[in-house]
Amino acid sequence: MVEADDRPKRQLEARLRGVGPNSIRQSNQRAVMTVLSVAPGASNAEISRLTGLAPQTVSAVLVDLESEALLVRGQVRRDGGRGQPATPIFLNPEGAYAIGVEIGWMRLEVVLINLHAEVVGSVRSSHAYPDASTIFAQIGDAVADLTAALPKDRQIRIRGLGLALPGSIGCPGELIAPPAGQEQMWRGLDPAVEVAKATGLEVRVVNDGNAASLAEYVHTPMPRPRNFAYLLVDTLLAAGVFTAERLREGDTGRSGNIGAMVVADRAGTQRFVYEIASIHALHTRLAEAGLTLDASLDAASSDPAGSILATWIEDAAFVLVQAVLNARAVLEFDLAIIDSPLPPPVLDRIVAAAQRAAMDLPGIGRTALEVRKGQLGRSGAASGAALLLIYERLFSRELVHLAE
Repeated sequence: MVEADDRPKRQLEARLRGVGPNSIRQSNQRAVMTVLSVAPGASNAEISRLTGLAPQTVSAVLVDLESEALLVRGQVRRDGGRGQPATPIFLNPEGAYAIGVEIGWMRLEVVLINLHAEVVGSVRSSHAYPDASTIFAQIGDAVADLTAALPKDRQIRIRGLGLALPGSIGCPGELIAPPAGQEQMWRGLDPAVEVAKATGLEVRVVNDGNAASLAEYVHTPMPRPRNFAYLLVDTLLAAGVFTAERLREGDTGRSGNIGAMVVADRAGTQRFVYEIASIHALHTRLAEAGLTLDASLDAASSDPAGSILATWIEDAAFVLVQAVLNARAVLEFDLAIIDSPLPPPVLDRIVAAAQRAAMDLPGIGRTALEVRKGQLGRSGAASGAALLLIYERLFSRELVHLAE
């Protein structure tokens, strides 16, 4: 089982380790897999050209990958040119699977994805707060149901489980305080260990914001942005940062936690970003006026709900852009992607308000910040956690992810 706290140790061991024949073989396999992920249908010759590997090496790699059911060959192309006919090669979507789990503040989602990053099964439920006494059994049941839906010969192709969750479940200092007894229960357990016990799978832990940002990246049509900050205005604020096409997790897996930045609100008061830019914050404002969130979103143009919503949108956009401008002073990016499970018209207004705020706030020596709407319209943390596990097991060429 892989836990978040093991990451610094594993990275050091990888830096100290030499490169043996097995690592070289895996690296070549993953180079070919990466080519097929971005250029499906490439031929042996095209793979050789794109990877720089000799045609004989590519042929040997393809034989190995085919024996592991990770690729399939298409019908021979006869283009009328000189030379041998070309055989298109594709990743086999049924060649590998991964489970993704999101333990969210208000929901549990468990998904099964294939090698084409497609969700082939999902289980989703809501809760008022994640209950440490029951949630791991729920995960175990959901994983068992999703696994049983696969044919027997494909069940063994599940590569593991990615677990996405906030870093502060059970923390009494959070905006969403744990109910009685939950603080003690969460404090005394390791979620990765409990999920491994409940499912029998190896577990890879990832912060929910990082997982959601990876899902956004994967589901963005090519060409994908190389550098961006991702902000999910959800129950709280989940976030992640990509630079040079790499997710920045840090040693503990919590880098890119933009919601925890301290900024000034429109009144000049120092606040955490998620105290303002979150559905919980909007719900709190509406509740103080005797209004519910659902009813207010159904009639957003009427007062007082319409006024509260409009003010919250401007307040949220103002602090989101401050945080992004501060982050990009350290990490190079010029794009902020904002997503939310809120209704699309509300999300459109948040994005528009953030773009206006980006034009109004001062910047030094950089191009203007672009603000863009996300692709998913919800949290993709569960699928992102599964995607990260698949990437590290089958595509990453970093030494820390290669088995020797």
